[in-house]
Amino acid sequence: MSGGLLVAGTTSDAGKSVVTAGICRWLVRQGVKVAPFKAQNMSLNSFVTREGAEIGRAQAMQAQACRIEPTASMNPVLLKPGGEQSSQVVLLGKPVGELSARGYHGGRQQKLLGTVLDCLAELRGTYDAVICEGAGSPAEINLRRTDIVNMGIARNARLPVLVVGDIDRGGVFASFFGTVALLSPEDQELVAGFLVNKFRGDVSLLEPGLDMLHGLTGRHTYGVLPFRHGLGIDEEDGLRVSLRGTVRESNTAPPVGEDVLRVAVCAVPLMSNFTDVDALAAEPGAVVRFVDRPEELADADLVVIPGTRGTVRALEWLRERGLAEAIRRRAAEHRPVLGICGGLQILGEHIEDDVESRRGHVDGLGILPVRVRFAREKTLTRPVGEALGERVEGYEIHHGVAEISGGDTFISDDHGHSLDGCRVGQTWGTHWHGSLESDGFRRAFLREVAAAAGRRFVPAADTSFAALREEQLDRLGDLIEQHADTDALWRLIESGAPQGLPFIPPGAPA
Repeated sequence: MSGGLLVAGTTSDAGKSVVTAGICRWLVRQGVKVAPFKAQNMSLNSFVTREGAEIGRAQAMQAQACRIEPTASMNPVLLKPGGEQSSQVVLLGKPVGELSARGYHGGRQQKLLGTVLDCLAELRGTYDAVICEGAGSPAEINLRRTDIVNMGIARNARLPVLVVGDIDRGGVFASFFGTVALLSPEDQELVAGFLVNKFRGDVSLLEPGLDMLHGLTGRHTYGVLPFRHGLGIDEEDGLRVSLRGTVRESNTAPPVGEDVLRVAVCAVPLMSNFTDVDALAAEPGAVVRFVDRPEELADADLVVIPGTRGTVRALEWLRERGLAEAIRRRAAEHRPVLGICGGLQILGEHIEDDVESRRGHVDGLGILPVRVRFAREKTLTRPVGEALGERVEGYEIHHGVAEISGGDTFISDDHGHSLDGCRVGQTWGTHWHGSLESDGFRRAFLREVAAAAGRRFVPAADTSFAALREEQLDRLGDLIEQHADTDALWRLIESGAPQGLPFIPPGAPA
Protein backbone atom coordinates (compact mmCIF):
# COMPACT_ATOMS: atom_id res chain seq x y z
CA MET A 1 0.00 0.00 0.00
CA SER A 2 1.27 3.46 -0.86
CA GLY A 3 -0.95 6.46 -0.68
CA GLY A 4 -2.40 9.35 1.23
CA LEU A 5 -5.50 11.30 2.15
CA LEU A 6 -6.32 14.86 3.17
CA VAL A 7 -8.96 15.19 5.88
CA ALA A 8 -10.57 18.62 5.40
CA GLY A 9 -13.51 20.15 7.25
CA THR A 10 -16.50 22.31 6.53
CA THR A 11 -15.41 24.54 9.45
CA SER A 12 -12.80 24.79 12.16
CA ASP A 13 -13.44 22.28 14.95
CA ALA A 14 -15.47 20.00 12.65
CA GLY A 15 -13.47 17.05 13.98
CA LYS A 16 -10.54 16.91 11.55
CA SER A 17 -7.94 16.18 14.24
CA VAL A 18 -9.82 13.31 15.86
CA VAL A 19 -10.93 11.82 12.52
CA THR A 20 -7.33 11.92 11.30
CA ALA A 21 -6.19 10.21 14.49
CA GLY A 22 -8.97 7.64 14.19
CA ILE A 23 -8.03 6.77 10.61
CA CYS A 24 -4.38 6.52 11.67
CA ARG A 25 -5.20 4.15 14.53
CA TRP A 26 -7.50 2.05 12.30
CA LEU A 27 -4.76 1.73 9.67
CA VAL A 28 -1.98 0.83 12.09
CA ARG A 29 -4.19 -1.91 13.53
CA GLN A 30 -4.40 -3.31 9.97
CA GLY A 31 -0.61 -3.50 9.84
CA VAL A 32 -0.15 -0.35 7.76
CA LYS A 33 2.91 1.79 8.42
CA VAL A 34 1.24 5.20 8.63
CA ALA A 35 2.17 8.77 9.61
CA PRO A 36 0.19 11.99 10.21
CA PHE A 37 0.85 15.33 8.55
CA LYS A 38 -0.42 18.88 8.87
CA ALA A 39 1.33 21.41 6.71
CA GLN A 40 0.37 24.45 8.77
CA ASN A 41 -1.08 24.53 12.23
CA MET A 42 -2.26 27.55 14.23
CA SER A 43 -2.18 26.61 17.88
CA LEU A 44 -0.89 27.52 21.32
CA ASN A 45 -1.04 23.85 22.25
CA SER A 46 2.35 22.49 21.22
CA PHE A 47 4.79 19.69 21.98
CA VAL A 48 8.54 19.07 21.76
CA THR A 49 9.86 16.14 19.76
CA ARG A 50 12.87 14.11 20.88
CA GLU A 51 15.12 16.07 18.52
CA GLY A 52 14.00 19.35 20.15
CA ALA A 53 11.50 20.55 17.54
CA GLU A 54 8.22 22.28 18.43
CA ILE A 55 5.08 20.99 16.68
CA GLY A 56 1.33 21.07 17.32
CA ARG A 57 0.13 18.71 20.03
CA ALA A 58 -2.56 17.44 17.69
CA GLN A 59 0.12 16.02 15.41
CA ALA A 60 1.98 14.53 18.39
CA MET A 61 -1.29 12.84 19.40
CA GLN A 62 -1.80 11.58 15.85
CA ALA A 63 1.73 10.19 15.82
CA GLN A 64 0.88 8.31 19.00
CA ALA A 65 -2.19 6.98 17.18
CA CYS A 66 0.24 5.70 14.52
CA ARG A 67 2.49 4.26 17.28
CA ILE A 68 5.49 6.27 16.06
CA GLU A 69 7.59 9.10 17.43
CA PRO A 70 6.50 12.59 16.25
CA THR A 71 8.94 14.59 14.13
CA ALA A 72 9.13 18.15 12.82
CA SER A 73 8.24 16.90 9.32
CA MET A 74 4.74 16.05 10.53
CA ASN A 75 3.97 19.73 11.18
CA PRO A 76 6.51 21.87 9.29
CA VAL A 77 4.74 25.21 9.93
CA LEU A 78 3.31 26.13 13.33
CA LEU A 79 1.77 29.55 13.97
CA LYS A 80 1.55 30.58 17.63
CA PRO A 81 -0.75 33.60 18.06
CA GLY A 82 0.58 36.44 20.16
CA GLY A 83 -2.56 38.54 19.85
CA GLU A 84 -5.28 39.35 17.37
CA GLN A 85 -2.95 40.47 14.60
CA SER A 86 0.36 38.57 14.81
CA SER A 87 1.83 35.13 15.35
CA GLN A 88 5.20 33.58 15.98
CA VAL A 89 6.17 31.46 12.97
CA VAL A 90 7.78 28.14 13.88
CA LEU A 91 9.40 26.48 10.85
CA LEU A 92 10.58 22.89 11.07
CA GLY A 93 10.31 23.10 14.84
CA LYS A 94 12.24 26.36 15.39
CA PRO A 95 10.92 29.94 15.72
CA VAL A 96 11.91 32.16 12.80
CA GLY A 97 10.12 35.40 13.68
CA GLU A 98 6.85 37.22 14.27
CA LEU A 99 4.53 38.10 11.42
CA SER A 100 1.23 39.90 11.08
CA ALA A 101 -1.62 38.02 9.45
CA ARG A 102 -1.32 40.31 6.43
CA GLY A 103 2.43 39.75 6.23
CA TYR A 104 2.08 35.99 6.44
CA HIS A 105 -0.77 35.57 3.96
CA GLY A 106 0.61 38.36 1.80
CA GLY A 107 3.68 36.45 0.68
CA ARG A 108 5.50 34.44 3.32
CA GLN A 109 3.01 31.56 3.34
CA GLN A 110 3.33 30.74 -0.35
CA LYS A 111 7.14 30.73 -0.07
CA LEU A 112 6.84 27.89 2.46
CA LEU A 113 5.05 25.58 0.02
CA GLY A 114 8.31 24.00 -1.17
CA THR A 115 9.34 23.15 2.38
CA VAL A 116 5.90 21.73 3.13
CA LEU A 117 5.91 19.55 0.00
CA ASP A 118 9.43 18.31 0.76
CA CYS A 119 8.32 17.21 4.23
CA LEU A 120 5.28 15.43 2.83
CA ALA A 121 7.39 13.71 0.17
CA GLU A 122 9.84 12.57 2.85
CA LEU A 123 7.01 11.03 4.88
CA ARG A 124 5.45 9.40 1.83
CA GLY A 125 8.81 7.90 0.95
CA THR A 126 9.10 6.42 4.44
CA TYR A 127 5.56 5.27 5.26
CA ASP A 128 2.95 3.20 3.46
CA ALA A 129 0.34 5.91 3.94
CA VAL A 130 0.26 9.52 5.14
CA ILE A 131 -2.99 10.91 6.54
CA CYS A 132 -2.98 14.69 6.24
CA GLU A 133 -5.13 17.13 8.17
CA GLY A 134 -6.34 20.38 6.67
CA ALA A 135 -7.07 23.62 8.51
CA GLY A 136 -10.29 25.56 8.81
CA SER A 137 -12.21 25.03 5.57
CA PRO A 138 -10.88 24.39 2.05
CA ALA A 139 -13.51 26.86 0.76
CA GLU A 140 -11.90 29.93 2.32
CA ILE A 141 -11.86 31.60 -1.07
CA ASN A 142 -10.08 34.73 0.19
CA LEU A 143 -7.04 32.62 1.13
CA ARG A 144 -7.01 30.06 -1.71
CA ARG A 145 -4.28 31.80 -3.74
CA THR A 146 -1.66 31.30 -1.04
CA ASP A 147 -3.09 28.13 0.56
CA ILE A 148 -0.53 25.49 1.58
CA VAL A 149 -2.61 23.40 3.97
CA ASN A 150 -5.88 22.50 2.21
CA MET A 151 -6.45 22.34 -1.56
CA GLY A 152 -3.05 23.90 -2.22
CA ILE A 153 -1.26 20.86 -0.92
CA ALA A 154 -3.92 18.45 -2.20
CA ARG A 155 -3.43 19.77 -5.75
CA ASN A 156 0.36 19.69 -5.57
CA ALA A 157 0.54 16.22 -4.02
CA ARG A 158 -2.54 14.82 -5.83
CA LEU A 159 -4.22 13.83 -2.58
CA PRO A 160 -7.85 12.75 -2.41
CA VAL A 161 -9.87 14.91 -0.02
CA LEU A 162 -12.44 13.75 2.53
CA VAL A 163 -14.59 16.58 3.92
CA VAL A 164 -15.73 16.22 7.55
CA GLY A 165 -18.83 18.02 8.79
CA ASP A 166 -20.07 18.42 12.38
CA ILE A 167 -23.78 17.64 12.20
CA ASP A 168 -24.20 18.55 15.88
CA ARG A 169 -23.91 22.21 14.84
CA GLY A 170 -26.67 21.91 12.24
CA GLY A 171 -26.59 22.77 8.54
CA VAL A 172 -24.25 19.96 7.58
CA PHE A 173 -25.84 19.28 4.15
CA ALA A 174 -25.59 22.94 3.15
CA SER A 175 -22.01 22.99 4.43
CA PHE A 176 -21.01 19.93 2.41
CA PHE A 177 -22.64 21.19 -0.78
CA GLY A 178 -21.38 24.75 -0.34
CA THR A 179 -17.82 23.62 0.35
CA VAL A 180 -17.65 21.75 -2.94
CA ALA A 181 -19.53 24.42 -4.93
CA LEU A 182 -17.08 27.15 -3.89
CA LEU A 183 -14.04 25.26 -5.20
CA SER A 184 -12.54 25.53 -8.66
CA PRO A 185 -13.07 22.66 -11.11
CA GLU A 186 -9.48 21.50 -10.56
CA ASP A 187 -9.97 21.43 -6.79
CA GLN A 188 -13.35 19.74 -7.03
CA GLU A 189 -11.76 16.84 -8.93
CA LEU A 190 -9.97 15.84 -5.71
CA VAL A 191 -12.93 16.11 -3.31
CA ALA A 192 -13.92 12.45 -3.10
CA GLY A 193 -16.75 12.66 -0.57
CA PHE A 194 -17.94 13.39 2.92
CA LEU A 195 -17.85 12.10 6.49
CA VAL A 196 -20.56 13.09 8.98
CA ASN A 197 -19.29 13.63 12.52
CA LYS A 198 -21.11 13.77 15.90
CA PHE A 199 -24.46 12.33 14.79
CA ARG A 200 -27.07 11.66 17.47
CA GLY A 201 -30.01 9.37 16.80
CA ASP A 202 -31.18 6.87 14.18
CA VAL A 203 -28.95 6.85 11.10
CA SER A 204 -31.85 5.66 8.94
CA LEU A 205 -33.43 9.09 9.37
CA LEU A 206 -30.30 10.67 7.89
CA GLU A 207 -30.00 8.35 4.89
CA PRO A 208 -32.51 10.16 2.60
CA GLY A 209 -30.45 13.35 3.00
CA LEU A 210 -27.23 11.48 2.22
CA ASP A 211 -28.85 10.03 -0.92
CA MET A 212 -29.95 13.50 -2.03
CA LEU A 213 -26.46 14.88 -1.31
CA HIS A 214 -25.02 12.16 -3.55
CA GLY A 215 -27.50 13.05 -6.26
CA LEU A 216 -26.57 16.73 -6.05
CA THR A 217 -22.80 16.30 -5.88
CA GLY A 218 -22.05 12.86 -7.30
CA ARG A 219 -20.03 12.15 -4.15
CA HIS A 220 -20.54 9.43 -1.55
CA THR A 221 -20.61 9.81 2.22
CA TYR A 222 -17.90 7.58 3.65
CA GLY A 223 -19.44 7.21 7.08
CA VAL A 224 -21.58 8.64 9.85
CA LEU A 225 -19.71 8.82 13.16
CA PRO A 226 -21.90 8.89 16.27
CA PHE A 227 -21.52 11.52 18.96
CA ARG A 228 -19.15 10.36 21.71
CA HIS A 229 -18.17 12.24 24.87
CA GLY A 230 -14.55 12.78 25.79
CA LEU A 231 -12.91 12.41 22.37
CA GLY A 232 -11.41 15.92 22.06
CA ILE A 233 -7.87 14.94 22.93
CA ASP A 234 -4.96 17.33 22.33
CA GLU A 235 -6.96 19.82 20.30
CA GLU A 236 -5.48 22.91 18.75
CA ASP A 237 -7.12 25.45 21.03
CA GLY A 238 -10.04 25.87 23.40
CA LEU A 239 -10.83 25.51 27.09
CA ARG A 240 -11.65 21.85 27.33
CA VAL A 241 -10.28 19.36 29.83
CA SER A 242 -9.97 16.74 27.18
CA LEU A 243 -9.85 13.54 29.23
CA ARG A 244 -12.53 14.55 31.68
CA GLY A 245 -15.47 13.09 29.80
CA THR A 246 -13.74 9.76 29.32
CA VAL A 247 -12.81 9.47 32.96
CA ARG A 248 -16.32 10.31 34.12
CA GLU A 249 -17.68 7.62 31.80
CA SER A 250 -15.17 4.90 32.63
CA ASN A 251 -14.78 5.43 36.39
CA THR A 252 -18.18 4.62 37.83
CA ALA A 253 -16.79 3.96 41.31
CA PRO A 254 -16.71 6.88 43.77
CA PRO A 255 -13.45 8.66 44.61
CA VAL A 256 -10.90 6.50 46.41
CA GLY A 257 -10.89 8.81 49.43
CA GLU A 258 -13.79 10.41 51.24
CA ASP A 259 -13.42 13.82 49.54
CA VAL A 260 -13.09 15.19 46.04
CA LEU A 261 -10.24 17.56 45.20
CA ARG A 262 -11.24 20.86 43.58
CA VAL A 263 -8.78 22.32 41.06
CA ALA A 264 -9.25 25.84 39.68
CA VAL A 265 -7.26 26.71 36.53
CA CYS A 266 -6.90 30.43 35.79
CA ALA A 267 -8.11 30.99 32.22
CA VAL A 268 -5.33 33.45 31.35
CA PRO A 269 -5.18 35.11 27.92
CA LEU A 270 -3.23 33.26 25.22
CA MET A 271 -3.23 30.13 27.37
CA SER A 272 -0.76 27.58 26.04
CA ASN A 273 -0.70 23.85 26.64
CA PHE A 274 -3.93 23.79 28.61
CA THR A 275 -3.65 20.00 28.27
CA ASP A 276 -1.25 20.11 31.23
CA VAL A 277 -4.29 19.77 33.50
CA ASP A 278 -5.72 16.76 31.66
CA ALA A 279 -3.72 14.47 33.90
CA LEU A 280 -5.33 16.04 36.97
CA ALA A 281 -8.78 15.50 35.49
CA ALA A 282 -7.86 11.86 34.87
CA GLU A 283 -7.80 11.23 38.62
CA PRO A 284 -11.08 9.87 40.04
CA GLY A 285 -12.40 12.47 42.45
CA ALA A 286 -10.49 15.41 40.93
CA VAL A 287 -12.84 18.18 39.77
CA VAL A 288 -11.10 20.53 37.35
CA ARG A 289 -12.58 23.79 36.08
CA PHE A 290 -11.38 26.96 34.37
CA VAL A 291 -12.02 30.19 36.25
CA ASP A 292 -11.73 33.93 35.63
CA ARG A 293 -13.03 35.50 38.88
CA PRO A 294 -11.39 35.68 42.32
CA GLU A 295 -14.46 34.33 44.14
CA GLU A 296 -14.09 31.09 42.16
CA LEU A 297 -10.81 30.43 43.97
CA ALA A 298 -12.44 30.43 47.41
CA ASP A 299 -13.32 26.74 47.55
CA ALA A 300 -10.43 25.50 45.40
CA ASP A 301 -7.98 23.08 46.96
CA LEU A 302 -5.42 23.79 44.24
CA VAL A 303 -5.08 26.80 41.96
CA VAL A 304 -3.13 26.35 38.71
CA ILE A 305 -1.66 29.22 36.70
CA PRO A 306 -1.00 27.60 33.32
CA GLY A 307 1.38 28.48 30.54
CA THR A 308 0.71 31.44 28.25
CA ARG A 309 2.12 32.93 25.07
CA GLY A 310 1.81 36.37 26.72
CA THR A 311 3.22 36.26 30.25
CA VAL A 312 3.08 40.01 30.86
CA ARG A 313 -0.40 40.29 29.37
CA ALA A 314 -1.59 37.39 31.55
CA LEU A 315 -0.08 39.05 34.63
CA GLU A 316 -1.97 42.26 33.88
CA TRP A 317 -5.17 40.27 33.34
CA LEU A 318 -4.79 38.58 36.74
CA ARG A 319 -4.34 41.98 38.38
CA GLU A 320 -7.24 43.61 36.55
CA ARG A 321 -9.63 40.85 37.62
CA GLY A 322 -8.51 40.70 41.24
CA LEU A 323 -7.12 37.20 40.80
CA ALA A 324 -3.55 38.29 41.51
CA GLU A 325 -4.43 39.47 45.02
CA ALA A 326 -6.49 36.34 45.65
CA ILE A 327 -3.51 34.18 44.65
CA ARG A 328 -1.22 36.20 46.94
CA ARG A 329 -3.61 35.63 49.84
CA ARG A 330 -3.71 31.90 49.13
CA ALA A 331 0.07 31.70 49.14
CA ALA A 332 0.28 33.62 52.44
CA GLU A 333 -2.25 31.20 53.94
CA HIS A 334 -0.20 28.21 52.70
CA ARG A 335 -2.96 27.05 50.38
CA PRO A 336 -1.66 25.19 47.31
CA VAL A 337 -0.79 27.07 44.11
CA LEU A 338 0.99 25.63 41.06
CA GLY A 339 2.51 27.75 38.28
CA ILE A 340 3.47 26.04 35.02
CA CYS A 341 5.85 27.73 32.56
CA GLY A 342 4.38 31.24 32.20
CA GLY A 343 2.65 30.57 35.52
CA LEU A 344 6.06 30.11 37.19
CA GLN A 345 7.23 33.40 35.68
CA ILE A 346 4.10 35.21 36.93
CA LEU A 347 4.67 33.92 40.47
CA GLY A 348 8.23 35.28 40.48
CA GLU A 349 9.65 38.59 41.66
CA HIS A 350 10.16 40.30 38.35
CA ILE A 351 10.29 39.79 34.59
CA GLU A 352 12.66 41.42 32.13
CA ASP A 353 10.95 41.10 28.76
CA ASP A 354 12.40 42.70 25.64
CA VAL A 355 11.29 39.77 23.45
CA GLU A 356 7.66 38.73 23.90
CA SER A 357 5.83 41.85 25.11
CA ARG A 358 8.82 44.22 24.80
CA ARG A 359 7.69 45.84 28.05
CA GLY A 360 11.07 45.72 29.75
CA HIS A 361 10.96 45.41 33.55
CA VAL A 362 7.66 44.19 35.00
CA ASP A 363 7.05 43.18 38.61
CA GLY A 364 5.70 39.68 39.16
CA LEU A 365 3.49 38.55 42.05
CA GLY A 366 6.59 38.18 44.24
CA ILE A 367 5.59 34.82 45.74
CA LEU A 368 8.52 32.75 44.48
CA PRO A 369 12.20 33.90 44.58
CA VAL A 370 12.49 33.81 40.79
CA ARG A 371 13.76 36.47 38.41
CA VAL A 372 13.02 35.91 34.71
CA ARG A 373 14.82 37.31 31.68
CA PHE A 374 13.37 36.65 28.25
CA ALA A 375 15.99 35.36 25.79
CA ARG A 376 15.60 35.51 22.02
CA GLU A 377 16.46 31.83 21.71
CA LYS A 378 13.63 29.53 22.73
CA THR A 379 14.28 26.64 25.10
CA LEU A 380 12.95 23.41 23.54
CA THR A 381 13.87 20.28 25.50
CA ARG A 382 12.49 16.97 26.78
CA PRO A 383 14.01 16.76 30.31
CA VAL A 384 13.83 13.96 32.88
CA GLY A 385 14.29 14.36 36.63
CA GLU A 386 13.00 13.51 40.08
CA ALA A 387 10.47 15.25 42.30
CA LEU A 388 8.86 14.18 45.57
CA GLY A 389 10.80 10.93 45.34
CA GLU A 390 9.33 10.03 41.96
CA ARG A 391 10.63 10.06 38.39
CA VAL A 392 9.18 12.91 36.33
CA GLU A 393 9.33 13.68 32.62
CA GLY A 394 8.27 16.83 30.82
CA TYR A 395 8.98 19.18 27.96
CA GLU A 396 10.04 22.83 27.92
CA ILE A 397 8.83 25.53 25.50
CA HIS A 398 9.76 29.03 26.69
CA HIS A 399 11.82 32.15 26.05
CA GLY A 400 12.02 33.02 29.74
CA VAL A 401 15.24 32.11 31.58
CA ALA A 402 14.66 31.74 35.31
CA GLU A 403 17.20 32.69 37.99
CA ILE A 404 16.13 31.05 41.26
CA SER A 405 17.59 32.56 44.42
CA GLY A 406 15.83 30.64 47.19
CA GLY A 407 13.05 28.31 48.18
CA ASP A 408 13.15 24.54 48.13
CA THR A 409 14.15 22.45 45.14
CA PHE A 410 11.21 21.25 43.06
CA ILE A 411 12.70 19.02 40.34
CA SER A 412 16.24 17.64 40.68
CA ASP A 413 18.59 15.27 38.90
CA ASP A 414 19.72 11.87 40.18
CA HIS A 415 22.32 13.54 42.41
CA GLY A 416 19.91 15.93 44.07
CA HIS A 417 21.03 18.99 42.08
CA SER A 418 18.21 21.34 41.13
CA LEU A 419 17.01 21.05 37.54
CA ASP A 420 13.98 23.30 37.46
CA GLY A 421 11.53 25.34 39.49
CA CYS A 422 11.17 25.86 43.19
CA ARG A 423 8.76 25.68 46.10
CA VAL A 424 7.96 28.11 48.90
CA GLY A 425 5.43 26.81 51.41
CA GLN A 426 2.59 25.41 49.34
CA THR A 427 3.39 27.45 46.21
CA TRP A 428 5.13 25.50 43.46
CA GLY A 429 6.51 26.59 40.11
CA THR A 430 8.06 24.76 37.14
CA HIS A 431 8.83 25.41 33.49
CA TRP A 432 8.08 21.78 32.65
CA HIS A 433 4.92 21.06 30.70
CA GLY A 434 3.53 17.55 30.92
CA SER A 435 5.08 16.71 34.28
CA LEU A 436 1.72 15.69 35.75
CA GLU A 437 1.47 12.93 33.15
CA SER A 438 4.10 11.06 35.20
CA ASP A 439 1.77 8.94 37.33
CA GLY A 440 3.93 8.49 40.42
CA PHE A 441 4.82 12.17 40.62
CA ARG A 442 1.22 13.25 40.07
CA ARG A 443 0.00 11.03 42.91
CA ALA A 444 2.72 12.28 45.26
CA PHE A 445 1.94 15.89 44.38
CA LEU A 446 -1.81 15.44 44.88
CA ARG A 447 -1.24 13.76 48.24
CA GLU A 448 0.68 16.86 49.35
CA VAL A 449 -2.04 19.14 48.00
CA ALA A 450 -4.79 17.15 49.73
CA ALA A 451 -2.91 17.21 53.04
CA ALA A 452 -2.35 20.98 52.82
CA ALA A 453 -6.00 21.54 51.86
CA GLY A 454 -7.28 19.31 54.65
CA ARG A 455 -9.06 17.05 52.18
CA ARG A 456 -9.43 13.32 52.63
CA PHE A 457 -8.69 12.81 48.97
CA VAL A 458 -6.64 9.80 47.89
CA PRO A 459 -5.19 9.47 44.36
CA ALA A 460 -6.08 6.17 42.73
CA ALA A 461 -3.15 3.77 42.77
CA ASP A 462 -3.95 2.33 39.34
CA THR A 463 -4.68 5.43 37.21
CA SER A 464 -2.35 5.37 34.21
CA PHE A 465 -2.50 8.51 32.11
CA ALA A 466 -0.70 6.80 29.21
CA ALA A 467 -3.19 3.92 29.31
CA LEU A 468 -6.11 6.37 29.26
CA ARG A 469 -4.68 8.04 26.18
CA GLU A 470 -4.27 4.70 24.45
CA GLU A 471 -7.84 3.83 25.38
CA GLN A 472 -9.05 7.06 23.78
CA LEU A 473 -7.05 6.48 20.62
CA ASP A 474 -8.47 2.99 20.36
CA ARG A 475 -11.96 4.45 20.74
CA LEU A 476 -11.22 6.73 17.80
CA GLY A 477 -10.01 3.76 15.76
CA ASP A 478 -13.16 1.86 16.73
CA LEU A 479 -15.34 4.73 15.47
CA ILE A 480 -13.72 4.54 12.04
CA GLU A 481 -13.76 0.75 11.91
CA GLN A 482 -17.38 0.43 13.03
CA HIS A 483 -19.03 3.48 11.42
CA ALA A 484 -17.06 4.32 8.27
CA ASP A 485 -16.94 2.50 4.95
CA THR A 486 -13.43 1.22 5.50
CA ASP A 487 -13.24 -0.65 2.18
CA ALA A 488 -14.03 2.60 0.35
CA LEU A 489 -11.57 4.51 2.57
CA TRP A 490 -8.88 1.98 1.78
CA ARG A 491 -9.45 2.40 -1.97
CA LEU A 492 -9.40 6.17 -1.56
CA ILE A 493 -6.09 6.19 0.30
CA GLU A 494 -4.49 3.72 -2.09
CA SER A 495 -5.86 4.87 -5.47
CA GLY A 496 -6.86 8.52 -5.04
CA ALA A 497 -10.11 10.30 -5.79
CA PRO A 498 -12.57 8.56 -8.14
CA GLN A 499 -12.40 9.60 -11.78
CA GLY A 500 -15.19 11.60 -13.40
CA LEU A 501 -16.53 13.40 -10.35
CA PRO A 502 -18.99 16.07 -11.56
CA PHE A 503 -18.37 19.80 -11.33
CA ILE A 504 -20.78 21.62 -9.00
CA PRO A 505 -21.41 25.24 -10.03
CA PRO A 506 -20.71 28.03 -9.50
CA GLY A 507 -17.14 27.09 -8.55
CA ALA A 508 -14.57 29.47 -7.15
CA PRO A 509 -15.09 33.12 -8.10
CA ALA A 510 -12.81 34.38 -10.81
